[in-house]
Amino acid sequence: MSDKSPKPQEPDTDVHEDPNEPAFDWMKPKTSSGASPAATEAKAAPTTTTSGTVDPAPAVATGATPATATPAGGQPGSRADRKAAEAADAEPEPPLFADTLADTASEKESSHYSEPLPTSALQVRPPEEEVARRNAEREQAAKVKPIGPRVFQVLLAVFYPVILLVLAVRAVTSPLFLWVEYNRPGFPGDGYGFSTDDRMTYGSYAVDYLSNWAGPRYLGGLVNQDGTKLFQDSEVAHMADVKLVILSSFAAGLLLIILSIIAILYLRKRSNGGIRRGLFAGSIVTLVIIIGLAVLAALSWEQFFTEFHRIFFANGTWTFSLEDTLIRLFPGQFWIDAGIVIGALVFLVATVTFIFTWPTKRRRSLTPAPSAEEDQESDAEAAVEADDLSKERTDAHR
Repeated sequence: MSDKSPKPQEPDTDVHEDPNEPAFDWMKPKTSSGASPAATEAKAAPTTTTSGTVDPAPAVATGATPATATPAGGQPGSRADRKAAEAADAEPEPPLFADTLADTASEKESSHYSEPLPTSALQVRPPEEEVARRNAEREQAAKVKPIGPRVFQVLLAVFYPVILLVLAVRAVTSPLFLWVEYNRPGFPGDGYGFSTDDRMTYGSYAVDYLSNWAGPRYLGGLVNQDGTKLFQDSEVAHMADVKLVILSSFAAGLLLIILSIIAILYLRKRSNGGIRRGLFAGSIVTLVIIIGLAVLAALSWEQFFTEFHRIFFANGTWTFSLEDTLIRLFPGQFWIDAGIVIGALVFLVATVTFIFTWPTKRRRSLTPAPSAEEDQESDAEAAVEADDLSKERTDAHR
């Protein structure tokens, strides 16, 4: 080589100015054909001859593999040409998770033939016979009514007339009723010398004795103005018997009131409308009893009064003469008025209760709180549904 011959230009070795130099080809992704971008650039770059002329289109024989022309001294084409060739030959890079998405899509397509999920067992429907049997059990459980609310309703209906009767008797055995009777017009006077004040004084002792805890001397120690005993021994003995009956009835009435309060509290929590139904039935029973007794008393008061005393007292212990103090203080008209007042009070209260507890449509539609029957029905339905669910899961797993 002579000194005049052109010296080949050394390639630009400054890698910092152009990161697209061939030295960085190993860092670039390969194209779809498997060739590196440098090879692609080499294919697209024009061939430069040794004389400095550029061969724009080198001839390639048909069927032959084109040879990659390398510029003299290994210098590639210009930077703009290389970039244009890379932009033309580059293919879009697949997504980062393309393979994963493809695998997921194929799994979803083939999920029809894969094992079903555990929750798919709930979609298995049992046979029609099993469904009918379970529906019948559910209906039978819903129709079963608890016995507790019904028992308390019956007890409330039975206790109600007795309580009203005891309260009415207590209202009559009071000094207020005694004062009204002695001062009302038409009440018969005493033909043996008792004035209204005497009757009120002595009668108050007798009435008070029936409701206190004093012994027989409470009446046996009373004397008239002349010093004789006011009440004979037979009269004191009869008043002691009356006191025993009255106190027993008051104690029974108090016990029934306590039991009725317990029944009301129970029905209030356990039965919707149970209190109303119990009082309604009790008012009907009370009206029937009081009307029946009123008819018997109206037909024959003497017979009714005699039979009433025979029930509670022994024969011969409750009959006295007209001169005795008990008859002078409490004549026959007094007992007739007392019976009328007792019957009227019981009838009035029972009628009011009957009206206010009548099962109207509005009262039947009121549902303030779930009753015990509804709670047990819902519990039974929940139990049946849970059993059905467990059976369906077992059938599905099988």
